[in-house]
Amino acid sequence: MKAIMVVGTTSHAGKSLLVAALCRILARRGWRITPFKGQNMALNSYVTASGGEIGYAQAVQAWAAGVAPWVEMNPILLKPQGDMTSQLIVKGKAIANVRAAQYYEQYFDLGWQVIRESLEVLGQEFEAIVCEGAGSPAEINLKHRDLTNMRVAKYLNARTLLVVDIERGGAFAHIIGTLELLEPDERALIKGFIINKFRGQKSILDPGLTWLEERTGIPVVGVIPWIDEVFPSEDSLDLLDRRSPNSQTDLNISVIRLPRISNFTDFDPLESETTVTVKYISPKDHLGHPDAVILPGSKTTISDLQVLRQTGMAKAINNYLVAGGTVMGVCGGFQMLGQSITDKQGLEGQQGEFEGLGLLPLKTAIAPNKIARQRIVTSNYPQPGLPVSGYEIHQGRTQMLESDLTQPLFDDPTLGIVNNSQSVWGTYLHGIFDNGAWRRAWLNYLRQQRGLRALPTGIPNYREHREALLETLADTVEKHLDINQILG
Repeated sequence: MKAIMVVGTTSHAGKSLLVAALCRILARRGWRITPFKGQNMALNSYVTASGGEIGYAQAVQAWAAGVAPWVEMNPILLKPQGDMTSQLIVKGKAIANVRAAQYYEQYFDLGWQVIRESLEVLGQEFEAIVCEGAGSPAEINLKHRDLTNMRVAKYLNARTLLVVDIERGGAFAHIIGTLELLEPDERALIKGFIINKFRGQKSILDPGLTWLEERTGIPVVGVIPWIDEVFPSEDSLDLLDRRSPNSQTDLNISVIRLPRISNFTDFDPLESETTVTVKYISPKDHLGHPDAVILPGSKTTISDLQVLRQTGMAKAINNYLVAGGTVMGVCGGFQMLGQSITDKQGLEGQQGEFEGLGLLPLKTAIAPNKIARQRIVTSNYPQPGLPVSGYEIHQGRTQMLESDLTQPLFDDPTLGIVNNSQSVWGTYLHGIFDNGAWRRAWLNYLRQQRGLRALPTGIPNYREHREALLETLADTVEKHLDINQILG
């Protein structure tokens, strides 16, 4: 199996995006290609058809390659949940909650074994692999236990590309410093540099590129311009970089940026709507009066719920509802809307029963075994009879309390409810807004509240929009890369 490895001088250099672009570029050339990231730390995840959980970025890369996501594409996923602790997911299944030191002491050998087994499986099905590193390959205090970067590159004898984010400054120092800290056999695998997020005039940059090539003997195989399109993010750091569009839109939707927000990729389809502005706000911010407020998923629902109370956001949400607002919750946000959340074993870090926001008649208990599965259901709200697909990822078991004030969202009543006034609703279904007709039906409800005309609901699902974005990404990147030199 031919292997390409993409590592970065820093986190946020653009590795995930570049791997997706390379997967699409090579797939268009007829390669049967797979992405791979041995170990990922992220709060955005996706559930494969087999019911396994992987990083959402690897799912996007698989779609870029034109194949279904497999757990082997991201065999180790760490989901941070605060206090230096992460949930450890191996081959799609959660197996433990571990502290950093404990993980490297007790799970390093297992991790490397799982990575090699996954590479063997992928090698039997694909002719080429594009691997993504994590952070920097030159963290000298971590290299002896690094499962993601040059250990994988050496194992595969991969042609390795070093990517630098020039937007942040210090690009040449980052490249030279990274090379200096690599071992000779690691440095020998670096076959090219890629300058990413370049905004300037290339003729001004060219003398620096010539110096870099002469100094290192390694070619610059690409200078990628700044790409404005918003793609699914790896972690919540990206939320800090998002900016609301300047143009006036019909609807304003606020997403509460919880400290442990997870799966905020759920809202990418809303951001793709030209009539909608999505704004991520801190629990400490003034809520104002948007057209809707969304409580997103959370890796530690109870502690994030407490943050809403401590900051006054819980009270602000209640006042907003009384004033005629609309509130919805997804997964952890759905649980927060209920009467209580109980964690008898302290699986999220705190034991006991905790009062919810009291906006929906439901109670949730945190359980040891995680539910992770894809779902296809039929809607009751906001428009009956719409097919809706998505996926569940949650450890909570939610009991819907008897009430004549609510109705099920779907034909499976365990997946969510809406109150009769339609001002509050919640669901366990991630990816709900990917469903084009359903998304537009809900937006039309909000538009009706504002006296705006309805939008057409006969539109494609978000995956078609994502396909167009991936094509645009591949077109842009391919223009600025020497693919033949990369392939060797």
